[in-house]
Amino acid sequence: MKEGIERLSTETGAGQWGSALSLATCLFDLKCTIYMVRGSYDTKPYRRSMMRVWGAECIASPSNKTNSGRKILAQMPNTLGSLGMAISEAVEDAATHDNTNYALGSVLNHVLLHQTVEGLELKKQFEMAEDYPDVMFGCCGGGSNFPGMVFPFVPDKLKDKKDIKFVACEPTACPTLTKGIYAYDYGDTVGLAPIIKMYTLGHDFVPPGIHSGGLRYHGDAPLLCNLVHDKVIDATACHQTEIFEAATIFARSEGIIPAPESSHAIKPAIDEALRCRQTGEAKTIFISLSGHGFFDLAAYDSFNDGKLEDYEYPEELVKQSLAKLPKSA
Repeated sequence: MKEGIERLSTETGAGQWGSALSLATCLFDLKCTIYMVRGSYDTKPYRRSMMRVWGAECIASPSNKTNSGRKILAQMPNTLGSLGMAISEAVEDAATHDNTNYALGSVLNHVLLHQTVEGLELKKQFEMAEDYPDVMFGCCGGGSNFPGMVFPFVPDKLKDKKDIKFVACEPTACPTLTKGIYAYDYGDTVGLAPIIKMYTLGHDFVPPGIHSGGLRYHGDAPLLCNLVHDKVIDATACHQTEIFEAATIFARSEGIIPAPESSHAIKPAIDEALRCRQTGEAKTIFISLSGHGFFDLAAYDSFNDGKLEDYEYPEELVKQSLAKLPKSA
């Protein structure tokens, strides 16, 4: 605002980041344009309603508003979209308007670093409780929530040799860390964003329309991927129906309805607790609950009505996407 910028553009998957930026721009009297992945735009209407309440323009991506969107629609007119596509549109929007800057809510390393305020606060809370985590679970899409929580604990493991385990949890329908390859790739679908080294499924990867819209991204943040590659951080993938089963157990136990994204961390955490019960081992298990599910109740209805399907992205389609990596890979 002080630099004369009048508008911000961004992408959002399920809508949490888009909602946050909408409120921030509202408080600073800035305009905001949000390209929301079409699959989530259609299935999570009240998240876009919230963005509009705070004055933002919310556009289903891919759209006819940008050259990137029109190119993608010409090739895949019925696509549900992806975060990579939405990033392409938001970046192009900012690049073609002098009064507009682009704001990214995940993936790039600086985002991970400012998110660590959460992990630093968490360390203080553990100190107050006179406890320390043995294992930490968090959902992972592009990498903001999970690294934000665990990065302040990583030096404890590397430098102080603490016996602590970090587990990044993702969908089997978008298995970036568990099935992707570690290579240089574009951060968006069209190729406008920088090339970064990360675990990737290929920049033109289009995942199925699962309800965890915030986790449908082809890559992950470089710092996170480096730690996974060096086996400091583990990764696991969960099916859609089992994460809703875990979310229901959590809701009935805690009175909190978790977002589908967060439920990817709850499922393996419950499994870990059950293993400890069987072995008699005592562990402090941490779950990063990164969002509520009040705007995802239609997904819970689908689960309770037996309408949800599990998706495991075919290995052959992953190979096809990876064949199109940039030459620098």
